[in-house]
Amino acid sequence: MSKILVVEDDSATRLLLKRDLQLEGYEVAVAKNGEEGLEKAFNVRPALILCDWMMPLMDGVEVCRRLKATPDLASTFFILLTARDSVADRVQGLDAGADDFVSKPIESNELLARVRAGLRVYQYQQQLGEINQQLSQTLQELQQTQAQLVQSEKMSGLGQMVAGIAHAINNPIAFISGNLAHTKNRVADLLNLIHLYQKHYSNPTDEIQLALENLDWEFLSEDLPKSLDSMSSGANRIRDLVVKLKSFSRLDEAESKQVDIHEGIDNTLLLLEHRLSKNSYNNLSTNDEPQIQVVKEYGYLPPIECYPAQLNQVFFNILNNAIDYLEEENGEAPTPSIWIRTKLLDGNWVEIAIADNGSGMTPEVVQQIFNPFFTTKPVGKGTGLGLAIAYSIVVDKHKGLLECRSTKGEGTEFLIKIPTHQQV
Repeated sequence: MSKILVVEDDSATRLLLKRDLQLEGYEVAVAKNGEEGLEKAFNVRPALILCDWMMPLMDGVEVCRRLKATPDLASTFFILLTARDSVADRVQGLDAGADDFVSKPIESNELLARVRAGLRVYQYQQQLGEINQQLSQTLQELQQTQAQLVQSEKMSGLGQMVAGIAHAINNPIAFISGNLAHTKNRVADLLNLIHLYQKHYSNPTDEIQLALENLDWEFLSEDLPKSLDSMSSGANRIRDLVVKLKSFSRLDEAESKQVDIHEGIDNTLLLLEHRLSKNSYNNLSTNDEPQIQVVKEYGYLPPIECYPAQLNQVFFNILNNAIDYLEEENGEAPTPSIWIRTKLLDGNWVEIAIADNGSGMTPEVVQQIFNPFFTTKPVGKGTGLGLAIAYSIVVDKHKGLLECRSTKGEGTEFLIKIPTHQQV
């Protein structure tokens, strides 16, 4: 049943209009002046208003103007009742926002026809508004889906590349590691043989003596085993990196399983190590581009049931963003640092906090930080997808919480909270 508000200072006309409209099946409210009409409009929220133009205190044009200035009531169909018929008067009413006019004296059939037409327009507007809202929601969902597909494809490609590199490195490094052990034994045998020669043939020829002096035999005999030990240590380090790279990609694991969260964070840091220790790969001074310090404050965490590949993606996106901002500030922070803290909240939830001591963000930026395609980075450097995908993974996939806390000049902290067990 459509709601109609009648605003009319003449009591006889007011009652007549109310009766005719009620007989047509409408729900009717009445007001005897403009101020009361506005008040009832806010309370009743009618679909259509019939309002007299000439009234004391506040005329119908002013009522219309104020009503149309209110977003919640602007779509209400407004009909002015007037004895004025000049073009100038009609223009004044239309400028105030009136949708239609009914001339006085009022002819009942014309009035009801205009009311029916006005209600149809109102209903069409409401339907259009709902459709627009649905379209807006659909567009937002499509943007999120697109963002997720793009980022998932990027991470899938990264995972496949990492797994491929790890596999390609694994075979030659295994060959090197295996042969180094034999080489160390053979070199030890050769050095021992030479020592025996020195022991039993203590007076070598001049040619041999000269060769020993040129070789710096004493240094060589001590340094060669150390060099082989360093090679063996380096090979073991590469093998360890290969294991961690495979763990980060997790292409051969079930989608959901119990994992060590700390291992996932460490593997992600490994993938970003070249950015955290950038100075070790160039000749810039520490003052030009300081190394980013990572402080890990790990609490006790049991194995957590989660989607490890996607959770690694969350860690990667947040840490990568933190590094981006710390690098852009050109050493404004005393020592660019990232803190990673973990703790068990109540036995059923785990919290991972990732904070930096960068310049922080304004409240306006924080409010939009998880929106798809929103970025504060220069054109070409950021897509605005990373944090939107991180939010979707934590909130939608893990039924958890992801918050951003930041104050301008005081750094930024991301709080990740996920349950220890995923609901089926």
